[in-house]
Amino acid sequence: MRRRTSLQLIGLLCVVGIAAHLYFTPASRYRSPADFEEPGFGSGEIVEEEERESTIPRLPADKPKRDAVVAAFKHAWSAYARDAMGADEYHPISHRGTNLSRSGGIGYTVVDALDTMLLMRLDKEYTQASEWVRNSLTFDRDGRDRCFNTFETTIRVLGGLLSAYHLSSDKMYLNYATDLADRLLPSFNTPSGLPHSSTNLQLRVGIPDGSVSTAEATTLQLEFRYLAEQTGNKEYWYKVEKVMQVVDKAKLPNNLVPISMNSNDGSFTPSEIRLGSRGDSYYEYLLKQYLQTARTEPVYLRMYQDAMAGIHKELIRQTPKRKVWYTAELIPGGGGGDWRTSWSLQHKQDHLVCFLGGSLMLGATTVHLAEHHRQAKRAPALSRSPHSGPSRPPHMSELSEIGKRDWNAGVKLLDGCMETHKTATGMSPEIAMFLPDPGQPEREWHIKGSKPGGPASYDARYMLRPETTESLFLAWRLTGDPKYRDHAWGIFQAIEQHAKLPGGGYATVLDVDTVPARLDDKQETFFLSETLKYLYLTFADESVLPLEDYVFNTEAHPLPVFKPTIKPRFTL
Repeated sequence: MRRRTSLQLIGLLCVVGIAAHLYFTPASRYRSPADFEEPGFGSGEIVEEEERESTIPRLPADKPKRDAVVAAFKHAWSAYARDAMGADEYHPISHRGTNLSRSGGIGYTVVDALDTMLLMRLDKEYTQASEWVRNSLTFDRDGRDRCFNTFETTIRVLGGLLSAYHLSSDKMYLNYATDLADRLLPSFNTPSGLPHSSTNLQLRVGIPDGSVSTAEATTLQLEFRYLAEQTGNKEYWYKVEKVMQVVDKAKLPNNLVPISMNSNDGSFTPSEIRLGSRGDSYYEYLLKQYLQTARTEPVYLRMYQDAMAGIHKELIRQTPKRKVWYTAELIPGGGGGDWRTSWSLQHKQDHLVCFLGGSLMLGATTVHLAEHHRQAKRAPALSRSPHSGPSRPPHMSELSEIGKRDWNAGVKLLDGCMETHKTATGMSPEIAMFLPDPGQPEREWHIKGSKPGGPASYDARYMLRPETTESLFLAWRLTGDPKYRDHAWGIFQAIEQHAKLPGGGYATVLDVDTVPARLDDKQETFFLSETLKYLYLTFADESVLPLEDYVFNTEAHPLPVFKPTIKPRFTL
């Protein structure tokens, strides 16, 4: 998930927003886990196409490592279920749960973990979680004290419900998803069509604050579009499609987007351009929206191509000595004049950016094939074969010039992310500054405000984030190179060694450069939904969630590729 900030910081303006609003405004079959690791798994909602043979050997499971990841999930889940079942968030050191609202939780942790349980064949845990949903989940939560973030609720809860529905065929989840979406829709009722950042689910109102982050506005589309296709409610589709039109119209000449927008007029406000917090998943969802609807909406391909060209030109950099690749940020107003065209460079990369390497590799092998190779294949590629793309790894002759550029950049950026795991714990910090580290000359990056052994800044923490593991999963599937499994296993072992609590659960590491590690009392929900899921998929058989058949939302909830029955309004 493109995690922007801790949920503890969300909703600071909610009380004022709600007060203003009040003042001025009068179940069905569970698919057996035995079905899952089969070549046809997950085909329920996917467009049928004649199966074709693949000459590329299927990637088999590494069962001992796969099962070790399953054991880690059980260790994390069992502690949560014991201490805080039903709570939104879990604090494993103090053995307690907390909710996002005083009126109660909305299933953040439970719903976020459902599809991971289904994929891992955890019958007992899945039954426990699904029964809690059936008997206890409600979205009739006021949240006056702390509103529900529209984006986080969509990617975690709506996305989790939709994925669980697809994988289990249990309509209970679709019913809950529809209820939640209906409560979120009023947040799109703004002059521009951009959604409010926060929503009061009980009152079914958005909380006006005048601004929204670009990533939050543009990372709702996969979920609402799939729900629209399943229910036939076109409003879900058109609300999130309108957002993309607004952003496309407002984007800068370099085809990149600042991280903050005015929700009233749809313009960008002076703010950084970056691939980290508040900007990241805008770029992620451009490719995924194109792939989600079987490559039937070329407007998203055009936006994706334009954005990647801007990233290559403006943001990708290399360190001076070892030529380690990373992405920088643009700070507005660096040279005076119009802030939209005047920028200064900051050599700062969030851990969140590490999604980009895998995303570029995926884009190169799906939408940037060479013309002769594209003509030789049937498109769109919605086969039942485990691998229906180019060779693995792709021959450069199979890729267009842009595809070669993006593939190379994806590989090098992922290598750069792995450089940031060269710490005392083997974990990557929240933020790395790609400038020489005077204290550790072998590293061409450092953690601002920190040094090995302490003291540690906020930037030094590892929050059990999934972005590097996501890219490693994609790189493994697209190359079959065992080094990517080796990297994933190294990250998993670091988590086991430094973040695992003997009494159950896993916690945030406060300083990746200091051992023994000090821990913060928080097990993020995305650890269950994303980090462990991507690790599991890296070591599972390739037939589990074939890349040809699925897109993953930014919380790693798999949604099936489909040919839309709803006619888009946003077109070339």
